[in-house]
Amino acid sequence: MNILITLAEVSILIIVFIIFRWLVGKLFKLLVRLSILKGDDIKIKILRRNITGLLLLICILLCVFIVGFNGFLIYQGEDLQQYKIALIRRIPSGFWLALGIGIAQSISVIIAAAIALKVIKHWLKIASNRAKNLDQNTADDESIDAFFTSLNQRIRGGIWLWVIIACTQFLKLPTVVSEYLYIGLRIYLIIAVGLLILKAVAAIVDTLDVLSVRYSSPDNLLRFYDRLQHLIPFLKRCLEFVIYVCTVTLVIQQVQLIAKLATFGLKIIQIIAIIFFSRVMFEVVYLLLEEVLLKNQNLTETQRSRRLTLIPLFRSLLQYFIYFSVAVSILYILDINPTPILAGAGIVGIAVGLGAQTLINDIVCGFFILFENYYLVGDYIEAGKAEEKAVEGTVEAIELRTTRIRHPNGQLHIIRNGDIGSITNYSKQYIFAVVEVNVPCDSNLSHIYEVIGEIGQQLKASDLDVLEATFVEGVESLSESHLLLRTLTKVKPGKHLHIQRVLRKLYMDNFQNQGILLPATIPKSED
Repeated sequence: MNILITLAEVSILIIVFIIFRWLVGKLFKLLVRLSILKGDDIKIKILRRNITGLLLLICILLCVFIVGFNGFLIYQGEDLQQYKIALIRRIPSGFWLALGIGIAQSISVIIAAAIALKVIKHWLKIASNRAKNLDQNTADDESIDAFFTSLNQRIRGGIWLWVIIACTQFLKLPTVVSEYLYIGLRIYLIIAVGLLILKAVAAIVDTLDVLSVRYSSPDNLLRFYDRLQHLIPFLKRCLEFVIYVCTVTLVIQQVQLIAKLATFGLKIIQIIAIIFFSRVMFEVVYLLLEEVLLKNQNLTETQRSRRLTLIPLFRSLLQYFIYFSVAVSILYILDINPTPILAGAGIVGIAVGLGAQTLINDIVCGFFILFENYYLVGDYIEAGKAEEKAVEGTVEAIELRTTRIRHPNGQLHIIRNGDIGSITNYSKQYIFAVVEVNVPCDSNLSHIYEVIGEIGQQLKASDLDVLEATFVEGVESLSESHLLLRTLTKVKPGKHLHIQRVLRKLYMDNFQNQGILLPATIPKSED
């Protein structure tokens, strides 16, 4: 009988260990489902393994203690059955009644929670399908599915935590256990709601994005949306940061030891809002600037080039102004008086300005380039100092300090305005496309002139870039085998390279058709 009692006590202890191990497994599965902890799956598994090992060790030690204690009682001549019965009788009878009622209530709550979770899952599935069918193709179905899946997980976790708290009260455990569990439940609900709001915001932003693209037209303000659509990822990131900060702030408020740190949450949210609205303001003002300056479709090429030149300059000035305003606003939010900092920055600026003569020279030269109208955006220029290799290409941007020139071969040259040197502008009013042609010495020059004139007339009729027909300026050089003819074609600014290539091909094709033999060696044409 003593052995059976000992085995029964050990078996009950093992059953309790199995129940605790099952509860630990459920708890850690719940933690793994939390989006905020998905990146730490390995750490959670290691922690679960360690806790399971600790429970097993405690179970083994208790089993050894039970066997050893019972063996000691048997050695003392005690009857285990009578000893255990006497020990149980010392416990008040009301305890067993309360324990039985508590266990029954706990089991009832667990069954009710399981049934409620099944019902909630069913209704959430119906709600998800209706949300996706509400307006087809307006939102990403994955965002809606992610939201309702996350909602189901958060509800499941909250209900089970509430069940655990209810069970501790039913089983009359110490009140401190319930208090800490309530704190854990509030923190869990705050995190769960924050993550749900994050999913909901992502779904709402995706829906509004698709709707804005769908209903945009040239007749409403949504026609500008495609030029502002690149701000959507930035908006999502800012909203994510705001939600995370709010969640962390509310969690910190639940812990009395660090509750004072929650005051920084509002300041961080204000800083995020200032950064976001400054970025939006910059893009909107730049968009309106382009719309106002380039709205008129009757602009001449010169007027259009001037406005395209001023837009990047205004963009740079606006960008620096917004950066400065944001920095000052952030200092005010952090309760830092910016006046001493600005005064110190002014003194430092004077000292730096005295040594930054190159920078000042670049800025001043940039203003002179704009006001003297040396060149504009879109002009084809050649620039460089006498002792350096000249740079040529199309002007892409004129900034405060530098000029960006795109070479015809594709490379981008960035030249400081102070080092621009002498400038040759090929885009003022007109330019000649110069092509030199070699013909045999015994050729009929009158006939060749007529052929070139016909080619020039055809090209002028077919190409709008040609202002006047091609004509022969004259014979440039004589040799024993050939004559060098120089032809000129008046074209629009910057179009000379293209017309030169077209003319060379036309000369080759027409001369061959006319039986005019060209020498094997053709000198390089002037650009």
